Amino acid sequence: MLVTKSQVKYIQSLGHKKFRDAEGVFVAEGPKIVEELLCVPALRCRQVFALKEWISAVDYPQALPVQAVSEADLERLSGLSTPNRVLALFEKPSFPPPDFNQGMTIVLDGIQDPGNLGTIIRIADWFGISGVLCTADSADVFNAKTIQSTMGSIGRVQVIYDEPADIMRQYPDAPVYAAVLGGKDLYGIRRTGKGWLVIGNESKGIRPGLLELATDRITIPRSGRAESLNAAVATGIILSHLASFA
Repeated sequence: MLVTKSQVKYIQSLGHKKFRDAEGVFVAEGPKIVEELLCVPALRCRQVFALKEWISAVDYPQALPVQAVSEADLERLSGLSTPNRVLALFEKPSFPPPDFNQGMTIVLDGIQDPGNLGTIIRIADWFGISGVLCTADSADVFNAKTIQSTMGSIGRVQVIYDEPADIMRQYPDAPVYAAVLGGKDLYGIRRTGKGWLVIGNESKGIRPGLLELATDRITIPRSGRAESLNAAVATGIILSHLASFA
């Protein structure tokens, strides 16, 4: 079946946040990410556009709306420089209201790189963290690059955009760990099963209004001469020591 001009226009429009928000859907591209997302119960797939080779190779539910397309049509639909066999539209996941009294929550202050955001969501999923709280100026979780980086975790980790400081003040007994340069040695901090881990902007760090809430300003000790760590890498290192869910 040929792809229509209206289908191309609609899918291309979803490259913009305002249209994704209005429609409540996002685009995923490539066999690995699409096949992972199809297995996530919280995600409903609206449409799949795929080459015949993908359709014949994948054991997908018969009720799944799949449209066979040519390589040329997939290229028209795709936002990638090199389209990769399959593109799918998913409805944004729906989660119950978050319970910030349970476990640990990652707080992201102005994380603007979509790849970093997606990787942090994936890291949260690895450590069993169900919520990530972002400032409004952080990257959009449903950006195509973010989706690619989450590797399926987008359907298991709730990402909320709000004013973190206002929410955190409602939980005065929860420890707040702020990742900074020149703080306490991370490895001198006891493991914990609850609280907030604040990760700052890639170049500006944590804004004062959030930093003043920190009960512990922590630093990953450095042996070499690198100026800083990637935000996602730092998040993974900190959680590997700090988080305890036993």
